[in-house]
Amino acid sequence: MAKKGMMLVLAALFSLSLVLSGCGSSGNTAASVQAVQKHGKNITVAVQDNFVSMDPGDTNDTLSFSAEKTMMEGLIGFDREMKMVPVLATSWQVSPDAKEYTFHLRHGVIFSDGTPFNAEAVKVNIDRLSDPKSTLKRHSLFAMVDKTVVVDNYTVKVILKQPFGAMLNNFAHPAALMVSPKALQKYGKDIARHPVGTGEYMLKEWVQGDHLTVVKNPHYWRQGYPKLDSITFRSVPENGSRIAMLKTGEADFIYPVPPEDVQAMSGANGITVQHKPSIIVDYISMNTMKKPFNDSRVRQALNYAIDKNAFIKVVYSGLAEPMTSEIAQNVQFFSPQQPYKYDLAKAKELLKAAGYPNGFDTTIWSNNNSTYIKATQFIQQQLAQVGIKVKIENMESGTMDTKIWSVQNPQDAKIQLYFGGWSPSTGDADWGIRPLLGKDMLPPKGYNTAYYQNSVVNNEIQQAIQTADPAQRKAAYDQIQKAIWQDAPWVFLDTRDNIYGFRNYLKDAYLLPDGSLDIQNAQIVR
Repeated sequence: MAKKGMMLVLAALFSLSLVLSGCGSSGNTAASVQAVQKHGKNITVAVQDNFVSMDPGDTNDTLSFSAEKTMMEGLIGFDREMKMVPVLATSWQVSPDAKEYTFHLRHGVIFSDGTPFNAEAVKVNIDRLSDPKSTLKRHSLFAMVDKTVVVDNYTVKVILKQPFGAMLNNFAHPAALMVSPKALQKYGKDIARHPVGTGEYMLKEWVQGDHLTVVKNPHYWRQGYPKLDSITFRSVPENGSRIAMLKTGEADFIYPVPPEDVQAMSGANGITVQHKPSIIVDYISMNTMKKPFNDSRVRQALNYAIDKNAFIKVVYSGLAEPMTSEIAQNVQFFSPQQPYKYDLAKAKELLKAAGYPNGFDTTIWSNNNSTYIKATQFIQQQLAQVGIKVKIENMESGTMDTKIWSVQNPQDAKIQLYFGGWSPSTGDADWGIRPLLGKDMLPPKGYNTAYYQNSVVNNEIQQAIQTADPAQRKAAYDQIQKAIWQDAPWVFLDTRDNIYGFRNYLKDAYLLPDGSLDIQNAQIVR
């Protein structure tokens, strides 16, 4: 309690200094804090939002995946450049028609509850994800699976209903992290609170809204790992508090670092700040089933009414790029579109043509972290210039998820505008588009918060799914991106950088391009 109290006092003092100075951390503030030497092999990671679920198949946020990946592993993973690497599968073969995927499994691996990892365990996991009756949020990644066949104890074959060239990417997605069959049977739907995997760490404690702690898994299969004894994730939505924790040594790694503080913090008091391009896009979805957003002219008007470059400068201190498609440039099959330039006259003209010459009132939802609060305030100010009065509702992530995912009938959805980000953690266009804008992905099945349906888009999505030919997939995604861009179910904002900070004694902890934390090789170096 004393430690937590001290953290809060320091955070409050730091936040006060920000208010008085009218800016982020200054060089003088950084210099006033002495570097802290690290003792032991326990680290704290401060993050900006709360964890929602520890069930990878039912997880919809990248942050929760970061914690899950410390405890669970998949057949395939991604390296720092999002290239696929073997994990629990040592090798694999894909049939020429891209319908059969055969995995050869690693020997001698057990789940942290003692359950053997083998082909039967893989079958249990894939069958759960692909079950047609599944209500798991990541079911759509595996809905095309026809059956999973145990060939022998360490060989498993997954057979699809139709060819799908991006299926390996889906197996590398964190949704495919393997969960102990024994734990699935024991906990049922409560597995989200009792994760059990083959990973380096095991869950010790999860106090929702405060912290989640994992400790070393004594049964881990890779010799010499993990190199840390424990990792504690702390939910710290307020930017100044996270920075204060890193400066005092209360935290060893924080993300994201507020863009405005990058220059002042870099190299000060044994702190390193890194920023690299990501595949995360920020957007505002508009509920296309309800007035006034059922009119594409209104949706296009909002795109013209918001200055994307100013948004990036104010919210991300320039550490982002304006979107030129629904997916980021480094996502497979990216196809750039002609940007919506900042043009208030054009926005007003479109609103008038749609029957809203004086604008209208609406509400925007977002998470309640500091960056998202700043973003929604900027959006509110920009739209006011064309007569659109925006009420802001910043919510804790679990609260907002409930409001979005509890809706069973699309007509009952209260959502109007939603500001958020999306990271296609498969690295492929399919997962950057289909779960967000496909007709079968309306909540609670998917994350189509725009409640968007377009026959051309839906047809081309099916064409892209049903072929393994890269040329055919590219042609389909070219059409999809063009149609969505013109129809504008989103305000297309930016592709942001990943920005994170850490104490210099912590090595090999970093963010992948999808924004998830990779801490597998992390260690304390003295």
